[in-house]
Amino acid sequence: MDSTLAKGLATIEWMTRRQQDCRVTDLAQAFGMARSNAHRTLKTLVECGWATQDPATSAYRPSLRLFELGALVAEVSDITALLRPHLAALAQATGETIHLATLDGAEIVYLDKFDSPLPVAAYSRIGGRAPACCVASGKALLAAAQLDLPALRQRLGTLVAHTPHSILDFDALQAELVRTRSRGFAENREEWRLGVCGLGVPVFNARGEAVAALGMSVPSIRFARTQARELAEQVMSCARDASGTLGYRHGPASATRLPTALTPQDGDMQNESTRPPAAGRPPGRRRARS
Repeated sequence: MDSTLAKGLATIEWMTRRQQDCRVTDLAQAFGMARSNAHRTLKTLVECGWATQDPATSAYRPSLRLFELGALVAEVSDITALLRPHLAALAQATGETIHLATLDGAEIVYLDKFDSPLPVAAYSRIGGRAPACCVASGKALLAAAQLDLPALRQRLGTLVAHTPHSILDFDALQAELVRTRSRGFAENREEWRLGVCGLGVPVFNARGEAVAALGMSVPSIRFARTQARELAEQVMSCARDASGTLGYRHGPASATRLPTALTPQDGDMQNESTRPPAAGRPPGRRRARS
């Protein structure tokens, strides 16, 4: 364990729970440390933005940064609870694995999920991560962010091949994101895991911000053109309802972000489900990570 980090975190918690300003001597006595050590710890917290110092009294107090982060955590928790019924309904209607994800840097994080009960199913894990450029949920959120090419490069860094189908060219990825915005949904065509495809649609809050993505993971054997088109329509409909729950209202200003007519066009879906299951695998439930 990093003792310096642990000491800093313990100091932040102590200052917050104390609910009053503290001086160097207060911290030194509370933790049994030298005054010089306590002073250095408090100064570091101030420089990093976790504490402030009153210029008149020289006392220290926690900064509002703690409140800001706490509000963000609470918002994610609220969103998950509010959208869970929509995920459940989509899972019930389609029988596929449904998840809710959010964007964190170059990755997405799964916030919630419903597993498919079917013998052959795709798998994701709450709290798990995946590269945003390789999964449908991530592509949906990247598309909603409308980043230009330099910003996209800066966010994602080097594009890594996870399967032979992974997109490794930024121009090709940008074109894919433009296409995603125009049709209203994102696709993953075995770009993260072989045998696993997916669909993703952003979910917007009342301010028109894409705060999460509704995703569906589907084994490639169930992702033929007709099947994928029907599933995309269901995911988009569910995402519209979920956005409405968060207070989003469709209008001219938001039409480029979440089109009101989210209907897949001919050629949008590719038939990638003609492969039979891999030879040599025993029958029964197979789970592939999405």
